[in-house]
Order: sequence, then C-alpha cells, then structure tokens
Amino acid sequence: MRSFSRYKTRSAALGLTLLMACAAASAQVATPPAQGLIIGYRASVADADPEQIDRSPRAGERERAQARWKAASNETRERTRRLAHDVGLSLRGTGEAGNAALLKFERPLQGRSLEDAMRRVRLHPDVAWVEPNVFVKRRQAVAPVLPNDTSFGLQWHLQIPDLVNNPAAMNLPNAWSQTTGSVVPSVVVAVVDGGVRRDHPDLAALGTRLLNGYDLVSELAVANDGDGRDADASDPGDWVSAADAQTPLFAACDATDSSWHGTFITGQIAAATNNAQGVAGISWGARILPVRVAGKCGALVSDLLDGVRWAAGLPVVGVPTNTTPARVINLSFGGDAPCSAAYQNTIDAATNAGALVVVAAGNGRGALNRPADCQRVMAVASVRKDGAKADYSSFGPQVALSAPGGSNEGGNPTMIFSTDNPGFTNPVAYTALPNPLTHYGYKQGTSFSVPQAVGVASLMLSVNSALSPSALIDRMKQGARPHLNAGLGVCALPTSLACNCTTATCGAGLLDAATSVQLATGPAAVITPIGTVNPVTSISLNGTASVALAGTVIDSYLWTQVSGPTVAIGTPQSAVAGVSLSSTEATYVFKLTVSDNFTPTERIGSDTVTVVAAYPVAASSSGGGGGGSTSLFWGMALWAWVLAVCWQQRPVRWRKAL
Repeated sequence: MRSFSRYKTRSAALGLTLLMACAAASAQVATPPAQGLIIGYRASVADADPEQIDRSPRAGERERAQARWKAASNETRERTRRLAHDVGLSLRGTGEAGNAALLKFERPLQGRSLEDAMRRVRLHPDVAWVEPNVFVKRRQAVAPVLPNDTSFGLQWHLQIPDLVNNPAAMNLPNAWSQTTGSVVPSVVVAVVDGGVRRDHPDLAALGTRLLNGYDLVSELAVANDGDGRDADASDPGDWVSAADAQTPLFAACDATDSSWHGTFITGQIAAATNNAQGVAGISWGARILPVRVAGKCGALVSDLLDGVRWAAGLPVVGVPTNTTPARVINLSFGGDAPCSAAYQNTIDAATNAGALVVVAAGNGRGALNRPADCQRVMAVASVRKDGAKADYSSFGPQVALSAPGGSNEGGNPTMIFSTDNPGFTNPVAYTALPNPLTHYGYKQGTSFSVPQAVGVASLMLSVNSALSPSALIDRMKQGARPHLNAGLGVCALPTSLACNCTTATCGAGLLDAATSVQLATGPAAVITPIGTVNPVTSISLNGTASVALAGTVIDSYLWTQVSGPTVAIGTPQSAVAGVSLSSTEATYVFKLTVSDNFTPTERIGSDTVTVVAAYPVAASSSGGGGGGSTSLFWGMALWAWVLAVCWQQRPVRWRKAL
C-alpha cells in the first residue's frame, strides 16, 4: 500500500508538471484580444422565419416586429447569462450581434484564456457555434495624399471609357442620360461605416437627403465621442495614438491618424452634383443613411452586424426603429477569417428584408475573407485605371465584378478623389467654399470600389424599384464589360500583385453604369421568401409579386431548379408552382425567369429563392440552462477536452520521446 501511495503521489506530481507545461505552451499562442463571444444557440431567434419589412407608411407592423424582437432578445440574453454561469465565465453584460447572442467579457481575453472560454462555451449542449467578438478593420486606404486640384475631370473613374487612356471608367455620363437617380421617393442607401462629416460643403448641400442615421458603436473608448449608442452618426475622428495602442482594448491596433473613411465613401455615392463646386456623386438623388459602427481601431463584429440589421430596417434592441430602411448597404469593412454563421445569418436577414449588401473583396492580395466570402453579398474587387487588378486587391471566384478602387502607380491621377477632412485626429472645420487642399483627398483600396457598385445599384432602383438584391447583382454582372489585357500575367491564387483579371478571379467583368441601368428597365422577378421548412414538405414557389414596367405586362413564367436534390416542379410555367421536398435534409435553390410583351423584343428578368429543409433540433433536457444528465455528459466532455488540449499541444521533445 505504501508503494502504491508513493506511485500515486509521483503520478500526480508528473501530471501537474505536464499540465503546467501544457498551460505554458498554450499561453504562447498569439490571438487577437476579444471583447466577448458571439454565440449561436441550437434553437434561437435567428432560426425564426425570415423577417419581412413593411415599407409602407403603416408603423403598427414595424412596432409589433420591434416588440417581438425585443421579447425574443430578452429571452436570449437571460439564456446567455445562464450559460455564463454554467461554464464559469464572468461577464459584464449580454446583448445581440446581428441575429446572434453576445456575451461581453469583464475584460478582453486572448491567447489561452480566450481559447479556454470558447471551448467551454462550445461544449455546452445548447450551443451550436461560437466566435470571438473582435475588432474588424476598415478596408483602409493605401498611402493617402493631399490633392492639388478639384473638378469632375479629376474623377477619371466616372468618365466615358477610353480604351487607350481610361479603359476602366464606368460610363456614368451615358447612365445619367437615362436617370440621375432623382425620383420620389428617392432610393435610400446606407453607409455602414465610421460616420460622416455632415458639415462638409458637398454633403451639407444634400439637405434632407442626408438622413440622421444612428450611432451603433457600443464601447465608449471606441466611440471616441463621449457616449455610446445614440442618434448622432457624425464622425468625431478615429485616430489611435501610440498611448492608445498600449492599452488592453487597443493592443492589437496600430497607431494611425483619423481616416474619415465614411465621409469619403458618402461623397463617392452621393456628393451634391451639378452644383458648380466640388465633386460629383454617382446618384444625384439618393438619400444617404449614415450608420456608424466603427471608431478607434475599427468596428467590433457585434456592432457591425447590428448596424447591418438596423440599416435594413430590422429591429435592434435598445435602438429606435429605422423608419427609412435602406435598399442598398455599403459595407467597406472586413476581417481575416472565413464567413461565420453570425455574419451569414445577419446578411440573410438583411437580404430577405430587401437590402442588397455590397462588400469589399479586401486588400489582402489573396483569397477573400468575411464578409466577402459570405453567400448573397455582392463582393467587389478593385481594378486600376488600365483595367488590371490593383496590386492590393483580394480576388477569387466569389467576386461578382470589379470596379475602380484607385492605385498609386501613376500618383494622384490614378487614385480615387472624393470628400475628405484634413484633421489628423479631431475634424478640422471646413471653410465656406470648397477648397481642394482641405476638403478633398485621394485614396485607394477596395473600400472605394464598393461605393461604385452601390451608386450604380441606386440608379437602377430609381428606374425599377421592384428589383430584388439578387436581380441587381445579376443585371450588373450581365452588363459588365469584358476584362482587359493590361500586358501583365494572369491573376492566380494564392496571391498576386497587379495582374490581368479573368472571370474566375475578378468576377463577371468591369462595372458599366450605363448598361446596368438599361438592364434595370426589364421585368423584375420577385419571389416570396420561404426560409427553413421540414423535409417531406410541400411548398409553394410564389412569383405573383413579379412586375413589369409601365406599358408592358409579364406574359410568361418559368420555374427551374438550380441546386439541391432533384425534385419535380408542378406547373413550372405559372406564377405559382408546387414542389414536394424529399425526406433528406438539404438546401434547395429555385429560379424564376419572367418575360414581358415589350416589342420588338421581349425582355426577361430572373430571381432565385433558397429553401432549407431541416428537422427541428430536439430541446435539451437542461431546459436551456444546463443540468441533469446532459450537464453530466457536458462536464465529462469538458474534462476530456482538457486532456486532449494537453495531448495536442505537447512539445516536440515529448513526441520524440514516445
């Protein structure tokens, strides 16, 4: 017995030594600090039917939707508090991150502490997935410089294409001959970014077209305006000082000057035009909805996702209802991770509400990351003035098309020119009249390719408001001009600098505003969303909301299946078709193509609908808070994980000894 006791003691000592070594190895893993966790539950508010936005003046339905979302969110917040208690995490609050739940840490966690927290939450039986709530960076302008002049002539990207001197220009003059976007009611475009300088002369001139918007930055230190979420979407500056970069909150941030990122993008889309001063916006009539989600160091994922929801007119707890939902959302932010469930669920919700989400391909020179690799977004890559892919632009098969984003190979003349502010930290007051040395700037980046497509989409909606997000993407892709040979090598993953684009790397082609607007005037296929249903269900594919332009009617319908297990479509040549789904869980995509009676040649339009067939997840015996036999197995799994971590992270010398 004495010998066995000594053996146990030595074994325990050895085990303790190994565990400490394991902990030391884990602590050396460098990960960005997280402010909390974004959590998807196995049965949550995000799994509800697709949310529909009532865009009519009737406020009652919007208020009821807000109340339903608040009640569901309160339940989810309580569930998150119980979860934190179950897994032994201290928290300073709960909330939402788009359609997901948010658990806020008492202090930022990273490295082993963060991995430990994530694994403990992931092992809980109620949790489907979890990701850290980290800062995402704006698609930063590259090497900004001061301008030396100002006029429409400096905006080379808006001009009529010249195959010799300006082949990548977007052909706006010929688009403006069809529409300037000045319709009633005007199209609402959201700029989900760092806010806007309302006092810029070329933006102040918009008057009521520059809507109030909202500030959704939740962290006071990040907001940099002295308060949290409020109705002031102005940009106070987003600089990060060297001292800031030494604090835990901004430890992963570089010291940098204020970017005025949202102000620059707002000017690209809708600066006051034809007013004999400053620069021209793509849409002369669009209303701009500034949605501030970013401040110092960028945007927290939770704020960004809430901003996308609010911009689309969907409820966000603690924030007044957005009564002017956007039809197009400019999102020039991105991260270095693949698309996650939190991103995809929020993008799906915004798209189902009728908003096209346009995103930047990224400035990583390689494959796309979130949100550009998410489904149902319009990802835009950046090309130079000569049509080549810009050296900084990411690329890949998920890109929809390419648009000018500026490049510095020719200095200022090949950069993008728009509204700016000269302040390095706080904003500098503008003078009464626009001065190119203080009011405007040159920038480059995929951030500034996005507003090109956003502006064109708003022009298309001004002539055909029935176009769905997917119809807008399809028609802009159909109207794109072929990629050009700039005398460079062909773009190829994993990485490329400036190179010749192909449809496999840079999307359908070069954005052409005039052709896109022409294609907007055909009929629009509009399908009622379906969402998630049980397998072995009979569903109706409903295209009765499809519309034709005045003076024409839709005279033919055709339903086809795009993907998923093959099923028969009943009455495929009618506005409403029937489908009986198979007994397997699967995702189906169906397409509706409509044509009108326009003479001499009929015009067509199409749209798709996604149907997810999945069986409901059985409720756990823990009742949402853990406990019972489920909690027992969860606890056993947690200990199994501890042992697995030590095994996976053992030093190399341990492996050699085995």
